[in-house]
Amino acid sequence: MKIILAAPRGFCAGVNMAIDSLDLTLQKFGPPVYVYHEIVHNQFVVKTFREKGAVFVDTIEEVPEGGVLLFSAHGVSPEIRKSAQARKLHALDATCPLVTKVHLEAIKYAKAGYTIILIGHEGHDEVLGTMGEAPEAIVLVEDENDVDRLEFEPGTQLAYLTQTTLSVDDAGRVIRRLRERFPEIHSPPKDDICYATQNRQEAVKLLRADANVVVVLGSQNSSNSQRLRELAAEQGKRALLVDGPQDLAADQFSSDDTVLITAGASAPESVVQSTIEWLQNNFDATVDTQVVREEDVQFPLPKPLRAFAAEQAASK
Repeated sequence: MKIILAAPRGFCAGVNMAIDSLDLTLQKFGPPVYVYHEIVHNQFVVKTFREKGAVFVDTIEEVPEGGVLLFSAHGVSPEIRKSAQARKLHALDATCPLVTKVHLEAIKYAKAGYTIILIGHEGHDEVLGTMGEAPEAIVLVEDENDVDRLEFEPGTQLAYLTQTTLSVDDAGRVIRRLRERFPEIHSPPKDDICYATQNRQEAVKLLRADANVVVVLGSQNSSNSQRLRELAAEQGKRALLVDGPQDLAADQFSSDDTVLITAGASAPESVVQSTIEWLQNNFDATVDTQVVREEDVQFPLPKPLRAFAAEQAASK
């Protein structure tokens, strides 16, 4: 068996920042530390932090008054922030800066009187947070059919934004349809789909032709991981989205397979390596790493954690 290992893969700068933030918050305040929704959409990461004393909640009311709360990488609405203040929670914000960028664009367009068309997946944590910035001004669409159903009064100023973890190709098709129907629609000066999402999709597009099986490491509720699996399957490849080798079976592979391995932006490298080891043990696989693009992006920690992080680093 031959393994083609895609690079870049796995953790992006926003996920690294969020995970470091939760680690440091647990060290600084001790457990329990409450996290609004999953810190990132990965079951391995969530399980690891549960064992360290993190408590993942779906409502602010689940956090005791005065408790320590971390907002996840996906961002939250202003209403959630107000609820946290009302409960006198010690709230820290690990929202990815690229998600914050979309929030700020939503606020700007809403204040200027625009109706905002948000391209995204209904119910996704990031979409809920963005729509909460200006619920009266935002309409959600998922595909071209949704665009075809849109109706606005003549003279309505329109702008579009996108969820950061979408398929570049899918978003492009929706944007083209929006421009066909509403030629005057405004767009942000820079794409909202994040650099890491684009890079991981680009790697799969370029490398999938040489493989007959694609394994994407990531969880089922990870939007960017699902998009990687869909990209691989587009060419008729057998594409598997799994949390790790425990979800694989030997009869899914044969010794003459060429397997492309990648990982979504919230999947840790440890699960990539354990999957490679499993394939090596079962099929005597060799590994060829293919670097499509270099990444060196880093995001700063939340301000309340920076001094503590420096102290921790100095003591090592």
